[in-house]
Amino acid sequence: ITYIAGNHDEFARQFQGVHFGGIVVADRAIHETADGKRLLVIHGDQFDTVVHNARWLAYLGDHAYDAAMLVNRVVTRLRQLLGLPYWSFSSWAKHNVKKAVNFIGSFQTMLADEARRSHVDGVICGHIHHAVIENFGDVQYINTGDWVESCTAVVEHFDGRMEILTWAQVLPEAPDEPFIPLLIEDRVGQAA
Repeated sequence: ITYIAGNHDEFARQFQGVHFGGIVVADRAIHETADGKRLLVIHGDQFDTVVHNARWLAYLGDHAYDAAMLVNRVVTRLRQLLGLPYWSFSSWAKHNVKKAVNFIGSFQTMLADEARRSHVDGVICGHIHHAVIENFGDVQYINTGDWVESCTAVVEHFDGRMEILTWAQVLPEAPDEPFIPLLIEDRVGQAA
């Protein structure tokens, strides 16, 4: 397992190359898909000029993000009480701000260019939390989104095809029983 640190867990970057019980901390990695494509895996904050050139603005953005997440929790709870499906206020706010849309476009282009410089077929990143799979010419750009705000993840199928999953897609297939973690002894016994 490779742990790729980002701007919200920068403390982990000091441990790059260190192995913790089978987990290695890295700034970037190359993933080879089942169909032989090579993908650069990187958080992406390295290409965010605000994070690197205007730290105060990045901190302000972090606080605005925290406030948006608080509003998001309230909206989510109200929607649950009203029997409405999940909807992310913070995702909606980000995607409806013109500058954010322009930033996303330039961010995607920068990451696609980095993939070309790295001589790989594509890039998997996060950072801007905008889940998407797009082609930029000869480079596939994959952004995982995030599990907290937009409830998205990227999966690789056995044929190498990549897909974005949302919690809303996965939820109907989830078992209708509470999750109860097993003790290590129980897991070992079940595996035997």
